[in-house]
Amino acid sequence: MKSRLLKASLLSASMLFSMLANAVEERLDKVSVIVDQGVILETEISELVNGVKQGAVAQGQALPSDRALRTQAIERLILKSLQMQMAERMGIQISDPQLDQTIGNIAKEDNISVEQLRDKVQVDGLSYEVYREKVREELITGEVTRANVRRRVYITPQEISTLVNLINQQGAEQAEYRLGHILIAVPSGATEDQISTSRETADKVLELLNSGSDFTKIAIASSSGPKALEGGDLGFMNVNSMPTLFAEAIQSKKKDALIGPLRSGAGFHVLKILELRGVEIVEVEEVNARHILVTPSIILSDQKAEKMLKEFRTKLIEGEEDFAKLAKEYSEDPGSALKGGVLGWNDPSIYVPEFKQSLSTLKKDEYSQPIRTVHGWHLIQLIDRRIDDATEKRKEDRAYQLLFNRKFNEETDTWLREMRDGAYIELLDKKDL
Repeated sequence: MKSRLLKASLLSASMLFSMLANAVEERLDKVSVIVDQGVILETEISELVNGVKQGAVAQGQALPSDRALRTQAIERLILKSLQMQMAERMGIQISDPQLDQTIGNIAKEDNISVEQLRDKVQVDGLSYEVYREKVREELITGEVTRANVRRRVYITPQEISTLVNLINQQGAEQAEYRLGHILIAVPSGATEDQISTSRETADKVLELLNSGSDFTKIAIASSSGPKALEGGDLGFMNVNSMPTLFAEAIQSKKKDALIGPLRSGAGFHVLKILELRGVEIVEVEEVNARHILVTPSIILSDQKAEKMLKEFRTKLIEGEEDFAKLAKEYSEDPGSALKGGVLGWNDPSIYVPEFKQSLSTLKKDEYSQPIRTVHGWHLIQLIDRRIDDATEKRKEDRAYQLLFNRKFNEETDTWLREMRDGAYIELLDKKDL
């Protein structure tokens, strides 16, 4: 009898413990925000906030209140959720081989091995599996952004001509500015009262900064800009690659100068010149390369595509095959296949990261190992390198790229804001309302 009672007691205790554990887990992983067809969990918000706090401590930066941090974290996660949902609708995926290659490139840029990168990630308190998925998400959101924003960018011949004249006037020497940025947003279709309120907030921000308040802290607490969680740091830019509004406002300004508020369609901007970088001579290396692209399919697996290109490489090295012939017969890049795979002289930065990285390691006439990008598997041969001599054609190309980058950044902010405005967002936690 006692044995049965003991067993029953243990069973009840076990069930109670299980219920409590499930309750704790459910409380930790509760849904905090509904974003269209997706959700944001409380743990995601906590992890992002904690990550920002750890980064601030490591860099000796001041932080605003937990509530302000949480608000910014939620906004960042809402945008990520919307981009990931769009990626799913568009069928954008990043395969494990492509992910591995990207992580390998990240390790190379830091001059460490993948194993050392894994150790570094774990020392920073993040599991390697979670790190991999974060990299995958960044690749996916990057592809979604490029696919949706690129078609919104239009550049006229007159704009290119005007910028080429400016480049000619400035010569090859250009100062670069590292800007701090705070955006006080104005909602889409805002009323005059809402615009006035945003303007007053921007004036107050500028007043606080002029009185010595910490720029990073105010940016994290108040900015609606894309770099709010980084303290508003936009990094180094020259006047030709930053928004026109900023470029005109910072002319002749010195380090630590505060500028604004500047009005744009997004709202009111406050800038600070964090650093100035001196005169630089611009020399751009161009490469001429050719490639064979093989795209995996239901019939041709990822492994077989890679194996095929490895066999091509061996035969090319041994002189048993001709690159141009193989490219015309097998390459699935219609733009270069008919030219024997030749891509022509280009700035390496126009290529996807994995392709660019592979080119940077090749010597003249050398063949790469097969590499994986979003387009498929590539076998690359470097034909030659040269230093750009700043011809008129190159100036036009450079002007186009600078204009494209400027407009792409502006349109990205607009696209994200429009996507956010058109989404169904529901905050379930009362403290977020």
